[in-house]
Amino acid sequence: MRNAYEAHNLPNAIAAMTITDQEFDQIRSLVYDRFGITLNDGKRTLVIGRLQKLLKTEGIRTFKDYYDSILTDTTGRVLSKFVNRMTTNYTFFNREKEHFEFFSKTALPKVVTQLEQKKEKKLRVWCAACSTGEEPYMLAMLMQDFFGHRYKEWDAGLLATDISSRAISVAKAGIYADERVEKIPGHLSRRYLKRIRGGDWAVSEEIKREVCFRRFNLMNTTFPFKEGFDIIFCRNVMIYFDKATRESLIKRFYQFTKPGGYLFIGHSETMDRKQQLYKNIIPAVFRRETD
Repeated sequence: MRNAYEAHNLPNAIAAMTITDQEFDQIRSLVYDRFGITLNDGKRTLVIGRLQKLLKTEGIRTFKDYYDSILTDTTGRVLSKFVNRMTTNYTFFNREKEHFEFFSKTALPKVVTQLEQKKEKKLRVWCAACSTGEEPYMLAMLMQDFFGHRYKEWDAGLLATDISSRAISVAKAGIYADERVEKIPGHLSRRYLKRIRGGDWAVSEEIKREVCFRRFNLMNTTFPFKEGFDIIFCRNVMIYFDKATRESLIKRFYQFTKPGGYLFIGHSETMDRKQQLYKNIIPAVFRRETD
C-alpha cells in the first residue's frame, strides 16, 4: 500500500527555503539509516516541501540546525515529528483485491486447516505496514466473514504496525471518507461499517477490537515477537528500499513466518528469483514450505 514510506515530488513553487548539498546529504542519510528509504537527488524539493513548515513553526533557521536537533533529542519526539512529515499515508479498502480474494479463499482456509490438524485455534496475522488502517480492517472483516459463528472459538486477532504515529492515530479512529470504502464488497460494508454524522463511515467496534495497532520500525534488526505468524502482509513498502535492505527484511519476515505460512507483498514489488526461502504461489504472494 502507499503507506508510511511513500513520497511524491512537490511543486517547486512551495520551496521557499533552500537546502545545501551537505544538509540534503545529512537528511537523506538519516532517512536511510533509520528507515531504510533511499532518497535520490530528485527528492531534494520533496524534502524542502515536507519540512519547511515544521522548521518555521519550530523557529529553526536551517536544515542543519534541524538535523542537529534530531540527533540531540533524547525524548524521540523530534524524530517522531520528522517521520510524520516525511511520510504519506494513502490507501483504501480492498486495494489490489486479488490479494484479499486469495487471502479469504485460499491462504486463510489452508492455514486454518493446518492449525486444526494440530488441534490449535490460535491464528496470528500481521499487517506490517498498516498505514491508516484500511488493510488490517479489511483483513479482520474477511476473517470474521470466513469463520462466522466459529470466530469466538478462535484466538484470531490481528497485529497492525506502522512507522508513522500519525497514521496509527487515524487507524485507531477507524473513520473513513466515501472514496476509501467504496470498493468493499457490499455484504461486508453493510455489516461492519456505519454512516456517521458528516457523511463519513465508521468501522464497527466489533472489527476495531480485533485489531491491535502498534508503532513499529521495520528497520529494527531484530523483531520482538515471541512466536511466528501464519500470514504476513507487507505491501508496497519495499519498493522504496534498496536491494540489500529488501533482502535483509525478507529474511526477518521468513524467520517469523510459520511453516506453511504466507507473505504478501505489493504487485509493484519483486523478490529476488534466486532467494530460496519462500515459494512463489501467485504474483506477489509467497509461502514458506512446511518442515
